[in-house]
Amino acid sequence: MIEKAVRKKKASVRAGRPPRELAGEVDERILQAARSVFLERGLAGASIDEIAGLARAGKPTIYARYPGKEAIFTAVVMRNVATNVAKLGGLVPTGSTLDERLASLATTILHWALAGDTINLMRLGISEARQLPDLAIKTHRMARQRGEEFVGKLLAEAAQSDTRGRLSAFAPEQLAMTTKFFMDLVVFPIIVRALFGENPDTLRAEITPYVARGIAFFLAGCALEKSSSDEDQQILS
Repeated sequence: MIEKAVRKKKASVRAGRPPRELAGEVDERILQAARSVFLERGLAGASIDEIAGLARAGKPTIYARYPGKEAIFTAVVMRNVATNVAKLGGLVPTGSTLDERLASLATTILHWALAGDTINLMRLGISEARQLPDLAIKTHRMARQRGEEFVGKLLAEAAQSDTRGRLSAFAPEQLAMTTKFFMDLVVFPIIVRALFGENPDTLRAEITPYVARGIAFFLAGCALEKSSSDEDQQILS
């Protein structure tokens, strides 16, 4: 009896704890399954049972990793962010001028955002904001922070080989705020239109001219900030 109980216990442990070399595969299956279920049914309509069945993983395996649906949803969102950040890590903006390099950066980000089901995943997070405001705010802040960290690095690199790169807006202590302005002016408006249901194909056709106008306005603002700082210094002196 004792040996039988021990074997049964070991079997249950193996069911809930896959070998270390397979753990990454299990995580991938769980998050991919959860993404599909969330997109189809929303957070409220999703169940751990359905996620477990689609992922071919036991509920103990899932609960060993995530305490509930909200934790899984956060992991799904951050996995999507990590995927896009990994793409950014390999991005080298093209162009011979600062305008062209920034346009290359923004255009690439927008085409990535409008591809696949990224917009649908963002809509899902927004739809849950009323019932789960803390979760919506947390995932939005985490996603934006991670994205802006890498966009900021690319902005700094793009500005290095241009005389305008010496503007105070691109100084290390100002770069985080400059990055937020860049995203708000040049990138997010088209993403917001997509979130409200505008046709992705129509939006893709608008990316190039819209980004060109946005970059011109953004760089004019950076130069204006430099002029205002100079005026302030003259007044103080």
